[in-house]
Amino acid sequence: MKTVVLGVSGGIAAYKAAALCSKLTQAGADVHVIMTENATEFVTPLSFMTLSRNPVVTGLFNIPEWRPEHVALADRADIAVIAPATANIIGKIANGIGDDALSTFMLTFYSKVFIAPAMNPRMYNNPAVQENIAKLKERGFQFIGPEAGHVACGAAGMGRMCEPDKIMEILLPHL
Repeated sequence: MKTVVLGVSGGIAAYKAAALCSKLTQAGADVHVIMTENATEFVTPLSFMTLSRNPVVTGLFNIPEWRPEHVALADRADIAVIAPATANIIGKIANGIGDDALSTFMLTFYSKVFIAPAMNPRMYNNPAVQENIAKLKERGFQFIGPEAGHVACGAAGMGRMCEPDKIMEILLPHL
């Protein structure tokens, strides 16, 4: 059984991450969720704990054992999936910023990473965001989407997070 870290950053697409968590668990993965503080405004940690059957990491200082869990997971995880990946978390990962549990985990994790962007089309097309995505692709990070379509704010264009089924198609060979 593969250990998967599901990183959930703060965007409305976080509800899709709950479905993805469920699908990963049903596929036999040992799923551990790390949520940004903003993500907890959209979906509760209890939802992910119920779906993954594992404790959820929501901060740098909620340490259940002698070692900070967000760092200990880097030793155990086979793959990481960031879904949804906001412009903020993409920027933090690309530039080595570790100021929350998810971005700090990403500084310690050296295996396969999949990123499913989700943001307003204007944000997605911002040159700084595109530069950060290019940096991560150069480092071997794999991007799943985004897709074109309507987003929560009513805008339409590239930036909509792929549906959990599409993400699972890409992840299944790695589980």
